[in-house]
Amino acid sequence: MKNKTKKSLSEKQQECLELLKDEKLQRINILEGSVRSGKTYVSLLLWGFWVVTKEPSCTFLMAGKTLMTLKRNVLELLADIFEGNFSYSLAKKEAKLFGRRIYLEGVSDARSEGKIRGLTLDGAYCDELSLFEEDFFKMLLSRLSKEGAKLFATTNPDHPNHWLKREYLDNQTLDLLDVKFTLDDNIYLCPKYVESLKKEYTGMYYDRFILGLWVAAEGRIYGEFDKAKMVLSDAEMRARFEENPLLFTIVGVDYGGNRSASVFSLVGFDKGFKNVYLLREHYDKQNKSAESLIADFTQKIAEWREEFPALKAVFCDSAEQLLIKSFRYAVPVEVKNALKRPINQRIAMLCRLVSAGRFYVNSSCTKFIEAVENAVWDGKQGKDTRLDDGSVNIDSLDAFEYAIERYERELFKF
Repeated sequence: MKNKTKKSLSEKQQECLELLKDEKLQRINILEGSVRSGKTYVSLLLWGFWVVTKEPSCTFLMAGKTLMTLKRNVLELLADIFEGNFSYSLAKKEAKLFGRRIYLEGVSDARSEGKIRGLTLDGAYCDELSLFEEDFFKMLLSRLSKEGAKLFATTNPDHPNHWLKREYLDNQTLDLLDVKFTLDDNIYLCPKYVESLKKEYTGMYYDRFILGLWVAAEGRIYGEFDKAKMVLSDAEMRARFEENPLLFTIVGVDYGGNRSASVFSLVGFDKGFKNVYLLREHYDKQNKSAESLIADFTQKIAEWREEFPALKAVFCDSAEQLLIKSFRYAVPVEVKNALKRPINQRIAMLCRLVSAGRFYVNSSCTKFIEAVENAVWDGKQGKDTRLDDGSVNIDSLDAFEYAIERYERELFKF
C-alpha cells in the first residue's frame, strides 16, 4: 500500500491513528474543533487505512456540502496522500480508493437525503458535517447497515443547539467517538500564520475556530469595527493608495423590496489583497421602478469607472434575473450573479478583515457605517442568524458581501 505523507504527524494526529491500530474506532467517528488543526488530514489517513482493510466488493460514500467543496477540501488532498491509489470523477460522481468503489455526493439542500435512498454502504466519510441537513445524516446512518460499517466525519463547532451537538455529540448512549482538536494541536503551522489567525478571529469566532468550542452568537456582530481607525476621508484613502495601489474594484448589488433598499457598493482591493476598501455606495429605499433602478445603476457605473478605472465586474443578487439582463445591456462591464454563499460564511469574512485591521470605509458611505455598527445576532432563533426584521439595514451589508465573497482565498491565503 503506497501512501504519501509529506509531513510528520502531530501528537494529536498520531493518537488518532492509534485508535485504528488498537481497534478503538466506533460506528460513528467525528473529528471536531478548530480550523487548520490538522483534523481533516488525519481523518483522511484514517479513512484510507480503514477502507483498505475492507473487501474490494465493499461500497462507500464520501459527501460534502457540494461536490466542489468536497473536491477542494478532501478529494484533492486524498489524491495527494494516497498517490496512485486514489482517483475520482465529479462528472460520474464516483471514486476509487485502493480499488474500492466510492460514491460522491453533494448535500446542499433538504432533498439530498433522497440521493442515497436504497444504498447499502460499508462506510461513509462526511466533510464539514455541521453544514449538512439532519435528515440526510439520519438517512446516511440507516444506509450503513453492513456489519462493521463505520462513519468518519469532520466538523467545525457551531451553535450549541445545533442538531449534531444536541442529538449526537452530547448523546452518551451512542456508539460514537468524538475527538476534539484546537489550533494549537497543529504544531507544524507557521507561527506567524497562527498569530494572524488568532488576531482575525475574535469573540464567538475565536471560541469556535481557534478554541474549538460550541458557543452561541450574541450581541453585536462586528464589535471590533472602530470608526476612528477604519473610516477614512477621500484624501486619507488616496494617500494609502499612493503607498499600495488599488489592484481592481468590484460592485456588489442588492435589490430592494417593500421594506428594504436597493444598494450598489463599490469595493476596492489593494495590491496583494492586503486590504479591502468600501469606496462608494448608492442607497435607494424608494425603489420607484425597475427603470429608475437601471438608470441609477448606469449612472453610478459611469461615474465610478471614471473615478476608479480598474472596475473589473459587478456581482448582483441572483434573485432578479430580468434586472441583471438589463444591467448587462446598460453598462460595458461584466455583470454576474453573486455566489450568495451561506450568510454566516460571508459574515465571517468581514469579521476577520475587521479584526485584523484590513478593512476601511470611505466617510461618504454613511449607510454602510450605520449598518456595520448596528448589526446584531438574532438570539431568539436558537441558531446563528443575523437580525433581519427591518429595524437594521441589512441591504448595505449584503451588497458589500456580494462584492468580496469570491475573493476569500486571495484575502486569507498564507
